[in-house]
Amino acid sequence: METLLRFYNNQIVSITAKREKLKKKIHLLGTIRLLLFACALISVWFCRDFNWLVLAGILFFFAIPFTVLMVYHTKLFYQKEYAEAMILLNTNELKGIDYDYNAFDGAAEAADSNHSFTLDLDIFGNQSIFQSINRTVTPQGKACLIDWFCNPLDNKQEILNRQQAVQELADKTYFRQHFIVTGMAFSGGNDVAGRYAELENRGEFVERLHALAAQTTHYSSSLFWKIAIWMVPFLWAGVIWGCVAGILPFSVLGVMLAFAFLIAYVETRKIQKMTNSAEKIEQRLLTCSKLIEQIEQESFRSELLKDFQSLLVTNGEQASKVIRKLSKIIGALNQRYSFGGNIFNLLFLRDMRLAMQLDKWAGIYAKAFDRWFKSLACIDAMCSLGGFAFNHPDYIYPDIADNYFEMKGKALGHPLIRRNLCIRNDLQIAKNPYFLVVTGANMAGKSTYLRTVGINFLLSCMGLPVCAESLTVYPAHLVTSLRTADSLTANESYFFAELKRLKMIIDRLNAGKKLFIILDEILKGTNSEDKQKGSLALIKQLIAKKTCGIIATHDLMLGSLAQAFPDEIRNYRFEADISGDDLTFTYRLREGIAQNMNACFLMGKMGITLSKDLKIQKT
Repeated sequence: METLLRFYNNQIVSITAKREKLKKKIHLLGTIRLLLFACALISVWFCRDFNWLVLAGILFFFAIPFTVLMVYHTKLFYQKEYAEAMILLNTNELKGIDYDYNAFDGAAEAADSNHSFTLDLDIFGNQSIFQSINRTVTPQGKACLIDWFCNPLDNKQEILNRQQAVQELADKTYFRQHFIVTGMAFSGGNDVAGRYAELENRGEFVERLHALAAQTTHYSSSLFWKIAIWMVPFLWAGVIWGCVAGILPFSVLGVMLAFAFLIAYVETRKIQKMTNSAEKIEQRLLTCSKLIEQIEQESFRSELLKDFQSLLVTNGEQASKVIRKLSKIIGALNQRYSFGGNIFNLLFLRDMRLAMQLDKWAGIYAKAFDRWFKSLACIDAMCSLGGFAFNHPDYIYPDIADNYFEMKGKALGHPLIRRNLCIRNDLQIAKNPYFLVVTGANMAGKSTYLRTVGINFLLSCMGLPVCAESLTVYPAHLVTSLRTADSLTANESYFFAELKRLKMIIDRLNAGKKLFIILDEILKGTNSEDKQKGSLALIKQLIAKKTCGIIATHDLMLGSLAQAFPDEIRNYRFEADISGDDLTFTYRLREGIAQNMNACFLMGKMGITLSKDLKIQKT
């Protein structure tokens, strides 16, 4: 961990020094440009009596270095912005190591109470596992990462391939950081997530591209317009030459202007519709082009990353260059109503030329959109996974079992609990059917243990390293029931919501799904007698369905099932140790059924008197 902290601190120190040098250069260039401007004015003043050619020469003499310095200033300004984004990234990574993830997007909108496990395991939202991992800089990358969390892999080879890719990207620190900072700097984001504008946050960026490509105007194949874009400039040249030479009267210029105006703007409505589809995506396209260019230029070893990279070649051309070309066309279209844009349109039919270029581009490359942005999204999401692996050098990559079901782990810890406070516990499930029944007092650690197991299981199936000394898992489908809630809008009681969850589990088992089930306090929405009967019946049915999992409960009666199913059920406990007026917890998993419960003890501490002789008087 010290090495990791040293890396980020060194990054901040070295890049801060570069930024300060850039600031000094930018200030110096600004001063020189100001002096050049002042010298130009002074020179023009002293030479004001000379002819206009001399004055023009003086201005040209000063304009050349002024323009060169202005271009260089823009380049330095971008380098400064890049350095500041890199400093911000490394600063926020340091905060993340200290469990402060506020700079990153937790995708709270992805939380879904109907999902198999994401709500129960606090996958999304503030201080979530997603927030701790997410470093995506494109809306497509974020959507891809959300999908990977919601639908973890269930194929051993795919998980192993993902592991190899994650390990490779964990070592490619420069590539990952350069990718993220490029997205931040070009998308205008002020945080590490590089948040896009509202349009892109709603995921409409690619939709707009598809809409743009779908507008088949056929301008590029029109013989009339192919002739017109060359005929109009030729006519202008002839008319102007004729008027200057005295062959034609200057009134012909007015006729030519009217004719050119008619031709130039006859298709304005269609071109405007095309422009509307392209509005506000020029800069985003440039960002995508630069990000894709980094992917194209990187040398990957893992097959998965190579596969993503291969999606970026279309007809022998690199996607980054093709997208950059589109960005330039759209940028030019966005300037069509400027003064210069109107002049060039009248003289050269500029709008139609651009519309023909766009039409031709869409005809060739429109079908490649999905491939390009799939590759970009996957690499964006993979960079987040690689960053997580890099930030947890003490985590291990789990072994993936071949047979259902196996999950064996030593010293499992929760990734979001501070490392100096995290109590680690073991897990042993070596066959099916098999259930761990975990009993224990309030606050003794049952729910935390369930979430620890669930999170590490999920990370394993995503191809990520886990918080454990060792872990072997079979990639079954994870289903949990830890945090059921009632619904006023759906007119559902808490108990009915629980039953729906349990029915979903039974339905999936009946459909032949291989599940790993984690349940916390079955049927807590009903009375004690019904709860006990229902819980016993459910566990027996789950065993009959030959599935596996963990069940936590306060009901010590469930521990008796181990006598009826000695080969399928094992009891574990989290104890609350009461000594006089002191209540302590070890948070250590032990074998057997819990001996101490603490509800009455805590009620007494709160001043609630408990008496065996207490009677309720009827009135």
